Amino acid sequence: MGYNANVCYEKEYLKLNISFRIFQGGGVKAMYEKKATGWLKHVDFIMIDIMCLELSFLLAFYIRQGGENPLTSIYYRSMFFILAFAQIFVTLFFDTFQGVIKRGYYLEFTAVFRHVILITGLSALFLVVTQSSEEYSRTIFILTAVFYAVTTYAARNWWKHVLARRREDGVGTQSLLIVSSKAYLNKVVEQLTSNNYAGYHIAGIAVVDAQWKGSTIQGIPVVADASDMAEYSCREWIDEVFLCLPLEDEETEKIQEQFLTMGITVHLAVAGGHTKLNNKQSVEQIGGYTVISSSLNMTTKKQLLLKRMIDICAGLTGCLMTVLLTAIVGPMIYLKSPGPIFFAQERIGKNGKRFKMYKFRSMYMDAEERKKELMKQNRVQDGLMFKMENDPRIIGSEKGPGKGIGNFIRKTSIDEFPQFWNVLKGEMSLVGTRPPTIDEWVKYDLHHRARLAVKPGITGMWQVSGRSDITDFEEVVRLDTGYIENWSIGLDIRILLQTVKAVFKGEGSM
Repeated sequence: MGYNANVCYEKEYLKLNISFRIFQGGGVKAMYEKKATGWLKHVDFIMIDIMCLELSFLLAFYIRQGGENPLTSIYYRSMFFILAFAQIFVTLFFDTFQGVIKRGYYLEFTAVFRHVILITGLSALFLVVTQSSEEYSRTIFILTAVFYAVTTYAARNWWKHVLARRREDGVGTQSLLIVSSKAYLNKVVEQLTSNNYAGYHIAGIAVVDAQWKGSTIQGIPVVADASDMAEYSCREWIDEVFLCLPLEDEETEKIQEQFLTMGITVHLAVAGGHTKLNNKQSVEQIGGYTVISSSLNMTTKKQLLLKRMIDICAGLTGCLMTVLLTAIVGPMIYLKSPGPIFFAQERIGKNGKRFKMYKFRSMYMDAEERKKELMKQNRVQDGLMFKMENDPRIIGSEKGPGKGIGNFIRKTSIDEFPQFWNVLKGEMSLVGTRPPTIDEWVKYDLHHRARLAVKPGITGMWQVSGRSDITDFEEVVRLDTGYIENWSIGLDIRILLQTVKAVFKGEGSM
């Protein structure tokens, strides 16, 4: 094909945890989030259905009984919770949400009718078994079923319409780049856009054997060609790449390796082939393609849900503590350096997605301008991070090394507390890899980008392995990619415990 990517990479940094996804064959990622299967894929529809069911019950009770509170009666209070239980039971054992996104109006009507019959039957069985049917209004029972059928049918179709609009508008939590040759391009784009049930944000197209940059294919922009697609992916928000090229071509493997070096998932479209399954692989359906996924470390929706729940609990607690700390350190910061108490800076998050990270301001207002003058004293080579002894930009540093409010809040990591707001918003996690600034990020080689394959964290592996003592950025990358390779909830907990220990011992700042 004669295409070539002018960005250097080194194979020794391919020691990442790599997972393979094979579309009718295979593909790859640094840490693979296994797609949810069964009812887990449709938690949004399930929650909508439960709300419709409970609201229908309350409306039916209000119409029949007037302004009374249904929860004051033991019979109706029990039924309120039994309805939710019946909903979950039917979902788990009758798989009533299978194919819900693809169903049209008629098929959805029949599915809703079947679902309502099952819920009603279970509820009636409960009343008979508990011998409480005489105490329960038949009018409420019937009205609940009717209201539920109408509201859930309307709500399901409304939510499918919302999801379809999001796909059309290119809104999605995962950003996908299509890489192909002109021979396959139209078919690939049509297939992925028409079957985009996973809700990908299709960022653009890279054509490897034509200079089409600046044009559009079926409404999707061509953003790169063979010479700059790796560089484009390194500098933009790209989570995954769909690669449709001849499998036998050596250049395909080279392209694949470049994206792997950056920690980007590669979905390799293959016309055929045999892949042996093992306990680290699973078969999925994505975008109309059969997918076989394999990985050295595979995460599930349940694991990530648990991590997110921990983040939410910690985020709420941390935000409350931040409010209290603001009342204490806020006036101290302002008195020593008039200006905003909080410092907001654009950082690079997971797979290149930008966000604003917050801190208590520990430096003077002109710190960013003075940083350029101090770069020659940077302890980290190549400017990939910035660290220096006795930074004069820190508030109160003129009193001497380690003196002043700025050094105090940095030494105790108090300046990091506003980041709990980033954690609560889902832009960061408690544990991850520290997000680089934009000026650091633009200097990254491909293998450096691999540390962006997970959500950034307040703390992480390299912080508890020396924190400010590490000045070799390659060592930072090695520790961060090691974290990605071996990630588990248990590892996060160990890092958190080590972080607490390091903070109390005063072992430097982030």
